[in-house]
Amino acid sequence: MQKLFEQHTKELQDLLGNLGSFHEQVASAVAHLREAFSKGHTLYVAGNGGSASEAQHLAEEFIGRYRTDRKPYPAISLTADSNAITCIANDFGFNAIFSRQLEALGREGDVFVALSTSGNSENILKAVDAARANGMTIIALTGTTGKLKDLADVAIECPSGTHNGKAVTERMQELHLHAIHMICEAFEETPRIPV
Repeated sequence: MQKLFEQHTKELQDLLGNLGSFHEQVASAVAHLREAFSKGHTLYVAGNGGSASEAQHLAEEFIGRYRTDRKPYPAISLTADSNAITCIANDFGFNAIFSRQLEALGREGDVFVALSTSGNSENILKAVDAARANGMTIIALTGTTGKLKDLADVAIECPSGTHNGKAVTERMQELHLHAIHMICEAFEETPRIPV
């Protein structure tokens, strides 16, 4: 077990040591969100599997609180409404579960944060099309490959590292959570700044 833990930690440390452009991308996402929230717009978030959990995590941090009490921000996870998801999947197919919700709810000036480690999830790409048609800003939390990064206004590209020649999805998910927490920290009234 110790070797397993050490390998996991080393992979993450290697990625964390080279995040200059990643931090710039997160800062750009924060700027877009600040502008949208200042004008009364809403954040919508979606992803599949582990990314669905992270989407819900981001939304609840904005509605509830991250670290300290502060005003809530309007954020909706499109993964949270099982009634809508199953209805849409049944009537229109699984690839429409997010796009259909954005067609109904998204407005010009709103923000859609799309999470996909592969960058090629069809239901996410279809949701991006719906968001674009509604005049929404699109922020992608993705890897360094796939279609999603090229379709977004801001792409937070999480490197994955490799293991046996394959991308390590879980390292990307860990960096997605890192980005989510940095975004949330930026909305604290008194951000934690080192002394």
